[in-house]
Amino acid sequence: MKLLVTGGAGFIGSAFVRLVAGRADLDVVNVDALTYAGNLENLASVASSPRYRFVKADITSFDDIEKVFSEEKPDAVVHFAAESHVDRSILMPDAFVRTNVFGTFTLLEAAKRHKTARFVHVSTDEVYGSLDEPHEADENYPLKPSSPYSASKAGSDLLALSYYTTFKLPVLVTRASNNYGPCQFPEKLIPLMISNALEGKPLPIYGDGMQVRDWLFVDDHCRGILSLVEKGRPGEVYNIGGSRSLPNIEVVKRIIAATGQTDKLMTYVTDRPGHDRRYALTSEKLEKETGWKTLVPFEEGLAETVKWYRENTDWVSRVKSGEYKTYYTRNYGDR
Repeated sequence: MKLLVTGGAGFIGSAFVRLVAGRADLDVVNVDALTYAGNLENLASVASSPRYRFVKADITSFDDIEKVFSEEKPDAVVHFAAESHVDRSILMPDAFVRTNVFGTFTLLEAAKRHKTARFVHVSTDEVYGSLDEPHEADENYPLKPSSPYSASKAGSDLLALSYYTTFKLPVLVTRASNNYGPCQFPEKLIPLMISNALEGKPLPIYGDGMQVRDWLFVDDHCRGILSLVEKGRPGEVYNIGGSRSLPNIEVVKRIIAATGQTDKLMTYVTDRPGHDRRYALTSEKLEKETGWKTLVPFEEGLAETVKWYRENTDWVSRVKSGEYKTYYTRNYGDR
């Protein structure tokens, strides 16, 4: 089987490529535009594999994507490519609509023209919005996105599912909880706090820090997606959760302990506009249909993640230079 993976140089996409590139029964074509969060260093371990190929292309370009589909003739698409950070979507929502909605449309059209046998659209639990305790979202839960990011993902989810209903394109949609792990660009909570803590810099915490998130180690997420490439039912939505909910402030305190720092680094900043209070979802459907389950406990995954950032300070320095500095100052102030 030949897989076309979009966004395969990003955090989750590269973890998925590393997972599947060693399989004797799979060829992997990685399509990525290499924007700020795309990093081919994440794929150094598979770059020389004869079963792996990288193509620099923009998913919003009909010409780019038509060329890729015509030349590669993939059996399945696994669509990770997206603008994915809520804070950035507040500052520049146009990029999120263009990439997440129009880019998905471009891929769906190409897959329809080329009669691709499977299309896995990777989305987020944020489309369900904030949930009061003790509720957990299943796949039929109403969509209530709060940010331009989550709204753009909800829109692309519905667009993808419409191609199944209208055109019988074999589409599946996955919605995962908060991912963490090695190689994550340091704008999301865990990598930002780890990298700042290791440098002895302030740890900016939104509001009171009591926003609750469900944490999923990236390799567990990727195994869930692979199980759906192999066993998922077209036209269906599947949640992928870590079943480990924690307030952000608790996560930060664990990172402080793991990095040998003190609570003095914690700096409370003005809360994000429209900040969702709690995400929660159930993965029961995925577990029943594929046998998937999480394998990495949060404590183990966090320790592995801290270790990786501690051992890869050069990587962190490179990705935190240039454009990142401008964004960080604009979002958090001079902290």
